Amino acid sequence: MPTSDRYDVVVVGARCAGASTALLLARRGLRVLVLERARRGADTLSTHALMRGGAAQLRRWGVLERIAAAGTPPVRQVRFHYPGESATVSIRPAAGVDALYAPRRTLLDTALADAAVAAGAEIRYGVTVTDLVYDSEGRVSGVRGRDRSGAAVHAEAWLTVGADGVRSLVARRAGARTERIGAHRGAVVYGYWSGLDATGYEWFYRPGGAAGFIPTNDGEVCVFAGTSSERFAREVAGDVRAGYHRLLAEVAGGARGRLGAAQPPRRLRAFPGRPGFLRRAWGPGWALVGDAGYFLDPLSTHGMTDALRDAQLLAEAVGAVLCGTPEAAALSQFQARRDRLSGPTFAVVDQLAGYQWDTPAVRRLLFALSSAMTDEVEALSPIRSDT
Repeated sequence: MPTSDRYDVVVVGARCAGASTALLLARRGLRVLVLERARRGADTLSTHALMRGGAAQLRRWGVLERIAAAGTPPVRQVRFHYPGESATVSIRPAAGVDALYAPRRTLLDTALADAAVAAGAEIRYGVTVTDLVYDSEGRVSGVRGRDRSGAAVHAEAWLTVGADGVRSLVARRAGARTERIGAHRGAVVYGYWSGLDATGYEWFYRPGGAAGFIPTNDGEVCVFAGTSSERFAREVAGDVRAGYHRLLAEVAGGARGRLGAAQPPRRLRAFPGRPGFLRRAWGPGWALVGDAGYFLDPLSTHGMTDALRDAQLLAEAVGAVLCGTPEAAALSQFQARRDRLSGPTFAVVDQLAGYQWDTPAVRRLLFALSSAMTDEVEALSPIRSDT
């Protein structure tokens, strides 16, 4: 890439946060470059369940149709299992959607990236960003890195967006401070089962552990088991497969027959846990979206929905700048809206991640989480459909 290449926006990361940010900004007519170190269509660590807010955004952006057409099963009910009792909640039409979806990341990230390219964005895979570039006044003015051949990459932009995950280089180099950090961290192990009878999301809660069934593409079900990071280190990390099955037997014992009739995963993926956090979301010439700026414990199953939400909020802020709002005011509003929507969810999920609750307490926490998600959907619904 010639060093003279200049863009309106450079996005670091082409996963769901970065690709959706690129999509929305390109639709506003901006020249957008996305740099992604992985290959196109690569998988990533994710249990990938979308909540209503995420499904509604994909529908408004014209991407949900592709997700459904690829065979992602619609989820029309959610079952909650507690010791000795279960409850089923039907997904009723609201915010333009009548079902939830849990597309594999190989599908979702690619669908969003393809939509971004169709809108005019440029995406380059196999590029590792190694540093930020600054102008004479200390403002971030782009990035530098290398592609897989070792060739130097240098791109300048008015705005550099970090969508590069919890270990975000953009956040680190820009000095984005952590403004809030959780007190707890949970661990999760998951894999894909074949032939498992699961027609909707199913969540299992028992003191000390949790599990979930998430129907996804190709007739598979993502099955996760979670516990505190401390217990994971003691009882699971030494033999992840055995620990995973012990947790499932403990927490989802009522589904033992269904699990026994299904084919277990050949491969398991484990996340040992890290505390949730909120980082400062912007500064001169830079902004953060997705896990780069805001991370929740995976027990929330809300990470992808948050990523799409933050992309939408940032696109709205950039649109305000294009209409004459001072940059600092618009980006301050972006962070304020993100924090206002994230605060209640963050507090609830941090308590869930501690795994110190009993059944009445976890039911109260889940009710509070549902209320926060409903508020989020309502807050986002007035935003223009192209942002």
